[in-house]
Amino acid sequence: MILKQLFDRIVSLIALLFLSWLLLVIALAIKIKMKGPVFFVQNRVGKDGVLFKIHKFRTMVVDHHGSSVSLVGESRITPFGAVLRNYKLDELPELWDVLIGKMSFVGPRPDVPGYADKLQGEERNILKLLPGITGPASLKYRNEEVLLSTKENPLQYNDEVIFPDKVRLNLYYYRHYSFWMDLKIIWATIFHRHLLYAGELI
Repeated sequence: MILKQLFDRIVSLIALLFLSWLLLVIALAIKIKMKGPVFFVQNRVGKDGVLFKIHKFRTMVVDHHGSSVSLVGESRITPFGAVLRNYKLDELPELWDVLIGKMSFVGPRPDVPGYADKLQGEERNILKLLPGITGPASLKYRNEEVLLSTKENPLQYNDEVIFPDKVRLNLYYYRHYSFWMDLKIIWATIFHRHLLYAGELI
């Protein structure tokens, strides 16, 4: 885990410095095209169940009061926000969360408060991990918003199908973690490749 921590801190710092121009351009574009703050800051459940504030570029209108489940084409998502979400650029500020040790490059995606309470028994071992920008569940459900938009009851499908499957994938990651696995997940995320994981192609 020491190697993982060193990798997270060093690479996140380099990435923030290297991508500083892009972060600035996106921030200015949000200010010009969208009313309200540049960043979306929200409490998420982190390591050991402790809440932390995640940072993203804002992609929705202010005070939308919507569901925690997002769908493609929702009116609360602005046109520019849709572009950022499509290319995952809204998640770039999470590099800061990695740098300060609240997140890792690879791990379970941090849920909003409430979902962690559904974890039972051994499943709660997932909370021993730092949440990640990407991870096995993120890879399998990289098109989650598109998938949910095809369902009659997106929230129910998320709670009854997607969430339990994400728990299964994240628990496998907890049991079989290796730094080499992290590198393969990062590679698959960056280059939009599929990965053989837990006996299935994700």
